[in-house]
Amino acid sequence: MSIEEKENKKDIYILGIETSCDDTCASVVKNGSVILSSVVSSQDEIHRKYGGIVPEVASRKHIEVIDIMIKEAINKSGIDTSYINAVSVTNRPGLIGSLLVGVGAAKAICYARNIPLIAVNHLKAHIYSNVLAHPNIRGGFIGLVVSGGHSSLYIVDDNYNMELVGQTVDDAVGEAFDKIARYLGLGYPGGPIIDRLSKSGNSGCIDFPRPMINSGDFNFSFSGLKTSLIYRTKKDKKLMHKENIPDLVASFQEAAVDVLVEKTIRACRKYGMDKILVSGGVAANSRLREEFGKRCSSSNISVYIPPLSMCMDNAAMVACLGYYEYLKGNFSSLDVDVYSRTDF
Repeated sequence: MSIEEKENKKDIYILGIETSCDDTCASVVKNGSVILSSVVSSQDEIHRKYGGIVPEVASRKHIEVIDIMIKEAINKSGIDTSYINAVSVTNRPGLIGSLLVGVGAAKAICYARNIPLIAVNHLKAHIYSNVLAHPNIRGGFIGLVVSGGHSSLYIVDDNYNMELVGQTVDDAVGEAFDKIARYLGLGYPGGPIIDRLSKSGNSGCIDFPRPMINSGDFNFSFSGLKTSLIYRTKKDKKLMHKENIPDLVASFQEAAVDVLVEKTIRACRKYGMDKILVSGGVAANSRLREEFGKRCSSSNISVYIPPLSMCMDNAAMVACLGYYEYLKGNFSSLDVDVYSRTDF
């Protein structure tokens, strides 16, 4: 049976589960495009006092709330559990303990109800958040995934096959934001704080380096940018004064954004694409969204970025990807494992 015939046969309901890091997420998506429910239990308050995520704490919290989140997602969807055709769950990459909780719950549901299990890649799911937000998108684009753990560039062909063409060689951009925020005593998570403070700062105040912007490839590096800020503040301690922090972080943010936008557009030109899809937590950054919009407009490139709620980890994107895997019959066995790192 063709994909088109399967699509026309009946409605397909996918339960999505996402526990790759510190948010416990569940969602029900109909036909890969209609979000019937999407619930998230955030652990930000728990990890804030540590200045970052503590893996053991994260996994224990997932265990406490995973069943609650799944039940809430199904209740809010307005459908009975018997309507669920398959469960799509993130099994890579991420924190092993956290992944095990979500995958374990998904396996239990699939075994009890005798329905397919679909294990998916978290990064690939982020790209599908744009498919949910912009249903008319077709393949043939450059995908940029930027978050606390990843800064990766992909070529996505007409059939949504994905090839990794660039990634961070050290810190991801979101990780660099978090570390600088912690160094400056601004709080956690660092990305939203730096974004907010930068709005009142002068982004041209300090000329920070643009790491690897002329490297000739599509890899990224943000560790050196972070180190540059630290050295600047040690050399000029006035930069650490409260009144100078907005200028400092705005300049830091501008350097990071410049690299991300420039290298993504270069990849678009090299591979003959006219569309860019940006996703991941850092895609919520207002300066990144603004600069992509401006630069892509002048380059005759269409750019797609999901709504803020879809940039963060969520299970709707996992369910959306699961729907397309369901149509292809790409199911996982009940002994599928979890992986901390993996490429497509």
